[in-house]
Amino acid sequence: MEDLLAMQACNLLCLPENYQMKYYLYHILSWPQLLFVAEDYGGRIVGYVLAKMEEDASEPCHGHITSLAVLRTHRKLGLATKLMTAAQNAMESVFGAEYVSLHVRRSNRAAFALYTSTLGYLIHDVEANSKHRSMRIVLGSREI
Repeated sequence: MEDLLAMQACNLLCLPENYQMKYYLYHILSWPQLLFVAEDYGGRIVGYVLAKMEEDASEPCHGHITSLAVLRTHRKLGLATKLMTAAQNAMESVFGAEYVSLHVRRSNRAAFALYTSTLGYLIHDVEANSKHRSMRIVLGSREI
C-alpha cells in the first residue's frame, strides 16, 4: 500500500492527469505483472509505469500504457526507458500481447521524443480536436 501512495504522489508531482487510489488498486489487482517502479538508493519511489491489458475482443491481444512518470530530479537517467521496456516485455511474455498502445499529450515533446526516438512507437491515430496522439509499437517480429 505504501508503494501505491508513493506512486500517487509521484503522479501528482509530474502529470496533469491524476487518478484516485481505486484506479491504482484496480491496476495492481488486475495486472500485477505490469506495474513497475523505480527507486532511489534510499528506497523512495522516483518513477513508475502503470499498464494494463485491453480486453476488446475485436482487437488482437494488446496492452496499454496508462501512465508513466519520473520525478524531475531523476529524469535523463534512462529510468523511463527501463520502466517502459519492463512493461512491454511483461505484456508480451506473460499475456502474449501483439502490440502496446498509449496516448501522449501533443504538448509533451519530451515524452513524444522518448516514445518515438528511443522506444520506436509510431503515431497510430490523431483526432482533429484531441489534445492527445494515439501511438503504438508492435512487439517482437509481429506486424499489424
